[in-house]
Amino acid sequence: MNSAAKESNTTNNPKPNTPKKKGAKSFFKRMGLIILAILLIGGTAFFGVSNMTYSEGTRAGYLIKISKKGFVFKTYEGQLNLGGVGSAGDVTAIVGNDIWEFSVGNDEVYRKLQEYEGKRVSLAYKEKMNAFPWQGDTNYFVTDVTAVE
Repeated sequence: MNSAAKESNTTNNPKPNTPKKKGAKSFFKRMGLIILAILLIGGTAFFGVSNMTYSEGTRAGYLIKISKKGFVFKTYEGQLNLGGVGSAGDVTAIVGNDIWEFSVGNDEVYRKLQEYEGKRVSLAYKEKMNAFPWQGDTNYFVTDVTAVE
């Protein structure tokens, strides 16, 4: 081979040990993956914390309303009148109306509540940190109902 052919052959083939240039595509791809990972971890943490039970207990009163409502997300919503009767000596008076609004998480509890509408009941509930639209309108979720005599 002549020397001109050798020179053209070596100039056309890059050296195998030369490092590849990292371009803007690689940087943006890496940043996109990092941002996606942060969003996934943050979203999972938000859903987990929001669905935690903040408090739980019972409330008693007269069940005045239970209904299924909503356009896209159908939820069960109700109202409980917590007002009661108080006495001061010989005088008995109605203390007042304190309405407590709540949501219901399942069909079985909803059906039980329908049976007790207008009656005095005790409701066991759990309060969530933050309710999502598909769970209900309130942060209070009734888990059980019992009649009070």
